[in-house]
Amino acid sequence: MDQSFEDFLELKSKQPVEEEHTASKKGNNPTSVSWGFRTREVRVTKIPNHFQAKKTENILILVAFSIGLGSTWRFPYLCHQNGGGSFLLMYFILLLLLGIPLMYMEMVIGQWLRMDNIQAWKYMVPWLSGVGYSSILACVLVVLYNSALVSWSLFYLGQSFDYPLPWQNCPLIENLSMVAGNTCLWSEPHQYFWYHTLLRASNQMEEGIEALVLNVTVCLFATWIFLYVTMVTRIKISVLMMIFSILFPNVLLLCFFIRTLYLNGMKASLWRLVTTELSVLASLDAWRQAGGHVLYSLGLGMGTITTFSTYQPRGENYIKWASFVAMANLATSLLSSSVIFLVVGYWTTTSGTMCVNRSVSNLINLIANGVLPKAAWPPGDIIHNPPLEYLNWINQLPSNLKSQVIHHTLPCSILMQTEKIMEGPGLSYVAFSQAISQFPGSSFWAIIFFMSLAIMGLGTMLTLLEGIVLPLQKSISTFAKHPKLVQVLVCLGGFLGSLIFSSRPGSYVVFLFDDLLVPMVLIIIVVIQNLSLAWLYGIKRFRAEVFGQLGGLVWAPFTFLWSYVTLPTLLVLLTIYFLNLYYSGSPYYVSWNDSMSHEVKRPYKKIALGWVTFLSVLALLPILVYPLQHWWYLDDPNICETLEKPLSSKKTVTVPNRVTQWPVHPMRKLTLRNQEKSKALFQSKSPPENFLHPQILITKKDSENYSTFSLPNATLPSQIGFSTLAIHEVAKYTGHSESCLDSQNTGEK
Repeated sequence: MDQSFEDFLELKSKQPVEEEHTASKKGNNPTSVSWGFRTREVRVTKIPNHFQAKKTENILILVAFSIGLGSTWRFPYLCHQNGGGSFLLMYFILLLLLGIPLMYMEMVIGQWLRMDNIQAWKYMVPWLSGVGYSSILACVLVVLYNSALVSWSLFYLGQSFDYPLPWQNCPLIENLSMVAGNTCLWSEPHQYFWYHTLLRASNQMEEGIEALVLNVTVCLFATWIFLYVTMVTRIKISVLMMIFSILFPNVLLLCFFIRTLYLNGMKASLWRLVTTELSVLASLDAWRQAGGHVLYSLGLGMGTITTFSTYQPRGENYIKWASFVAMANLATSLLSSSVIFLVVGYWTTTSGTMCVNRSVSNLINLIANGVLPKAAWPPGDIIHNPPLEYLNWINQLPSNLKSQVIHHTLPCSILMQTEKIMEGPGLSYVAFSQAISQFPGSSFWAIIFFMSLAIMGLGTMLTLLEGIVLPLQKSISTFAKHPKLVQVLVCLGGFLGSLIFSSRPGSYVVFLFDDLLVPMVLIIIVVIQNLSLAWLYGIKRFRAEVFGQLGGLVWAPFTFLWSYVTLPTLLVLLTIYFLNLYYSGSPYYVSWNDSMSHEVKRPYKKIALGWVTFLSVLALLPILVYPLQHWWYLDDPNICETLEKPLSSKKTVTVPNRVTQWPVHPMRKLTLRNQEKSKALFQSKSPPENFLHPQILITKKDSENYSTFSLPNATLPSQIGFSTLAIHEVAKYTGHSESCLDSQNTGEK
């Protein structure tokens, strides 16, 4: 019996290094925890060499990712949609309660385990190994609709080489109808360019989805070609280039902010940006959007933070870096939002009657200079009448004359009634194009701004693609043998999957992904990650093992937040998302009404919400697959056969184990609870020679790649025998059932 037990320990000590760690295999030193889940004591390997990035470069990658399109595109329109200052307050609160603590958690996990996102959760909690794969699928969803944003930036960049800029004035349209004639009088020329020239948007999501817009499709193809070439050639970006890509967009935003301070309506715009409203603070939907943006902007739940943190040196102060990344994100978001609010205030101030007065004065000057015929002279009392009278007078003009008058109309809206002129995701593009129009030499400013915007978007996508490609190359043997295959598949599949965003209702689909699908998936993933670390793996165990490996303690206030603050907050946000999607009435999107030339709110139809549900389940499916796989293998009657298989015939070298590889909690249980029983029952027997320090059998190759982390030494009784009690404890530790061990012992007897 003693010999059998020694063979069993020898077999178990050999399995973790000779066999690949997979979630479907049992053993590998699992430790029983509450609720029937199992976690592993992790053997830390050497740092991978996927890409040789230094500490400064990795931090800059995370900073560039956080201040990318999330700060310059997503945050401003969410802030404008939810009351300005009220949304800022909600975002700042959730940034402190959720963003910084969870970002710190992912950074520490990456540095501690030295593994990518897939392997980290597979080793910590094998039952939840699918979390890493779900993070990759979430990255895929984000990359798909971010490619549409980059294609929009590329189209604006191509149009910026024209002078004057094509969005500064209404286009001259032949065979002008009454509806088309009112287009640039009801809306801003910049808004007209966005919906008509760039998107050619349909009136609702269900219309024209089978027709692709050529200019967007070409820009989308160019985006994915650039990403593929960059990934295959492994272009090295220096630290100076990364710093420039971070600082230069902020310098441009600062220039725009200074220029827009001189526009009309400045005071009212800034006042709205800093004031809060109780009605908005009481809105659950506003809190939902603020929480979703915290996760999206920092990249939480996408796996990129964990993957890039694996290359950081020991002793890194991640509290400082997590706070720095979050504050850089907030500063860029505030700067870009200020520009947007100033432009919106300018639109509001110069619309209506004031726009009519300016337009009439402009027409008189054009007639006096001979640009327009005298037949275009407006009625004398037109400026004292409602703006609608001015539109009626224009519609009564002959077609050719009406076309010329509209073409020379000033860039202001005659009938814009409120500041809600634009609420959709295109607000940033339209507002920034308006700000650029205020500069002398506007084409130059447009070129450098939209070029920097495209570079920021491409940088964000490259970071996400690295988080997809690198874990897949390590986890799937086919991709490990052919590393470029995964790049081809990802880029080709990304282009084909993103073609939906180049259709006529493509901007509405982008809004569907951005507002409902991606934030809900990210919240679920982060909930499971937080639950796994705080309650399944255990905060105390996590702190002890991080201290043993890194030589520093995890900051205690953050461990409290992980256990009692972040998880309940995430669950509340997730509940709000479910209520908004399925129970509180149909959510809406903002579409373009072509007949009236302004935006309208339309409810999503059931088929759109059905696609949200389907894609959410598809992205989260790996999380459900792995527990079922473990359950299947735990009930497999053939599992006992692993005890009877002979050891591997590979050449091995016996290496003494310097520290006990037994986890803390089972040892403590055996020492404190069963010590007296063991002494009383088995005083006459002495333990086997290698019970406390079993010999680990590893190959020469493996001995160079594996290192152990220190755990507090556990004291065992000086005299103990191997009986049913000892077998019971070992069965808990190894994950095998007692029946397997008993059956083997019975056979040997």
